[in-house]
Amino acid sequence: MENYLFFYLKTGGGHLAPAKAVANYFRENYSATNIILIDGLTESKSIAKRIIEDGYAILQSKAKWYYEFLYATNKFLPIGFFNILMTNYFVKNYLKKTILEHKPSKIVIFHFFLINPIYKILKELNLDIPILTVVTDPFTAHPLWFQNKKQKYIVFSDRLFTECISRGIQKENIFVHQFIIDEKFSRKLSNSELTDFCELKNINSNSKTVLLLGGGDGLPRGEKVLDELLMNNNVYQIIIVCGKNKELFSKATILREKFPKLLVFGFVDFVYELLNIADIVITKCGASTIMEILLLQKVPIIVDYIWEQEKGNMEFVRDNNMGIYQKRISELPGIINRLLSDSDYYNFFLQNIKKAKLHTGTSQVAETIKTLI
Repeated sequence: MENYLFFYLKTGGGHLAPAKAVANYFRENYSATNIILIDGLTESKSIAKRIIEDGYAILQSKAKWYYEFLYATNKFLPIGFFNILMTNYFVKNYLKKTILEHKPSKIVIFHFFLINPIYKILKELNLDIPILTVVTDPFTAHPLWFQNKKQKYIVFSDRLFTECISRGIQKENIFVHQFIIDEKFSRKLSNSELTDFCELKNINSNSKTVLLLGGGDGLPRGEKVLDELLMNNNVYQIIIVCGKNKELFSKATILREKFPKLLVFGFVDFVYELLNIADIVITKCGASTIMEILLLQKVPIIVDYIWEQEKGNMEFVRDNNMGIYQKRISELPGIINRLLSDSDYYNFFLQNIKKAKLHTGTSQVAETIKTLI
């Protein structure tokens, strides 16, 4: 049996989710291939996890401007490479031990901070193991993804393919596929499945539904969005997923006592089911979340994105008229009321989503990993 190592970091869900989706495909279709998911920080000191993992979540919810500042400064290569060296210090021993233990026939990298350490380890061990890097940002990717111009890449847009070429990467080393999403998002729940789920979670299946969804760390400014919608709504059902944001969950739970049309969930493993219920999804612009929404043909309203990392995701939705970008929270009730009351307006976005003919690229990516490296 062959071992493939998939390396990722838990900085949000955008790196782990694609890795898990491809791993699931392999498990269902290639029983002779053993996929091992490896968190690069598994045995790192707690300070490293606080800085890299917890720091990401805190900055996303409390100081997005500072995260954007750090993202920008890391584009200045001396600073970027310094941070790579720091990451190398925390992860190298564990990565080396893992590679020696599992003796992989292939390695796939899902986070740019792990590219340099893994290449250095293989050079030290004199191992010739094929490596492929999956660039999890589909439209605007950080330059540190492309620090090794001779390796092979999977990217998810022609826009990023063109950027790779401009950076001196040979086109035969770049594979362009649709974005990686779990295969289940390619089909909608049946009416009976939808009814059963709604009964299980005490959700009104006959009501128009607005879903507030921001990924694992919750929706930025989620409380303000919730307040604005609750004060201007007597018609539709509101479901909020707070993720790991305990403060947002606590405040939303208190509001639930006053507003019976509000349902509150914390960190869940049934986002797929909730998206099936929703008519409109208010969200930030993480790539996985946006693609899941569009695949299930729901209309997104984007209220937040990370400059510059998620800017391309927002532009993809906005410029192709598949959803609405509106950062002014006070405008949301009016937008939602129009979408839910004006079928032509709602269908304008829905038809554009359908015309895009989006599908999950999970199988394509898996086959590329299997056959081309």
